[in-house]
Amino acid sequence: MSNRIELGRLLGRTTAVAGLVVGSVALTTTAFAGSCPADKMKAEVREPVKFDAVGVTDTTLGAIDLEKEPAMIKGRQLRFRKLTIEPNGIVPWHSHGDRPALIFIAEGEIVEYASNCSIPIMHKAGEIRPETSGTSHWWKNLGDKTVVLYVGDVLHDRNDKNM
Repeated sequence: MSNRIELGRLLGRTTAVAGLVVGSVALTTTAFAGSCPADKMKAEVREPVKFDAVGVTDTTLGAIDLEKEPAMIKGRQLRFRKLTIEPNGIVPWHSHGDRPALIFIAEGEIVEYASNCSIPIMHKAGEIRPETSGTSHWWKNLGDKTVVLYVGDVLHDRNDKNM
């Protein structure tokens, strides 16, 4: 009888450890979803492309002149936007060398073609993509559903129409 109890305890512990390992792998995969794998990162690995915006609606929801705020950052605007990208829609090539941004993928899936990643990067609803100096890229909606992005960025050139 005691052998059965010990076997049951051992089996229970093994199952618990296996569950923790599987759970850790799942969490690690989620944490890295939507980013370029380290072995695929390389500066300027992708050349700029000359696509026009297709099926993209870019709506500024709000903006703050940062020069008038305590930060007093001259010539900069903090803005919050909503982008909708229709199926087969394209966000054209643009740079974040002077315009950091955070992109929240609210709905759908979209593929990014980044200058510093040798493979396309899939972004899914719920992810946040930081865009910083050294990032140039374009995006395409390869799915059959509209993609919705919310973008917070620090704009320098108010005439910049490159998303």
